Amino acid sequence: MSTYVITGAGSGIGAEIARLLREDGHDLVAIVRSERRAADLAGPGVRTVVADLERPETIAAALAPLADETFAGLVHSAGVAELGTVESTAVAVWAHTLTVNVVAVAEVTRVLLPALRRGRGDVVLLNSGAGLRTSAGWTAYAASKHALKAFADGLREEEPGLRVTSVYPGRTATAMQRGVREQEGGAYEGSRYSDPVTVAGVVVSALALPGDSAVNDVSVRSRG
Repeated sequence: MSTYVITGAGSGIGAEIARLLREDGHDLVAIVRSERRAADLAGPGVRTVVADLERPETIAAALAPLADETFAGLVHSAGVAELGTVESTAVAVWAHTLTVNVVAVAEVTRVLLPALRRGRGDVVLLNSGAGLRTSAGWTAYAASKHALKAFADGLREEEPGLRVTSVYPGRTATAMQRGVREQEGGAYEGSRYSDPVTVAGVVVSALALPGDSAVNDVSVRSRG
């Protein structure tokens, strides 16, 4: 079967995407942030590469061993969310948010483009409802997700041989959402949010589309 590269495969939506792809018989290369996480994820059909998304200047060297391979797709699921008003958000938060959510995504994609071109592959970016609209207290995060949408749209125009899909989940029952609710000072009500398995299924369905079609943008919202 095919090989897919995925970031954020250790938890939440990314973990479910990885599980579904493996159940479909695909091999995975998981880009992880530490040797400990690599040990946790490595197994039959799953290779790991350690790369620090907080230091994009190191990514090219970390991914160099993948240069001659052919990939069916790249799924960007890793990301960070730190809330705050414009007045209260420090420059370090802005820098960290944009680095992980945008700059690292661009660099991973750039480095893997030859391998994706060989496979006429997919690039799927886990965005957010915040990539389509901005709420008070979410400005830095939303700015990063709006930038991620622009990146996806530009990549789609520049690389017609690839399929580029942006997925915009609403609130999803993940550890990240639990942290968001803590920052908002509200209760975490997982039963009211989308199941990460549902969102992962949307991603895998987009990857499985026949080559004559593509899904450019899809929003997933809880009915709770």
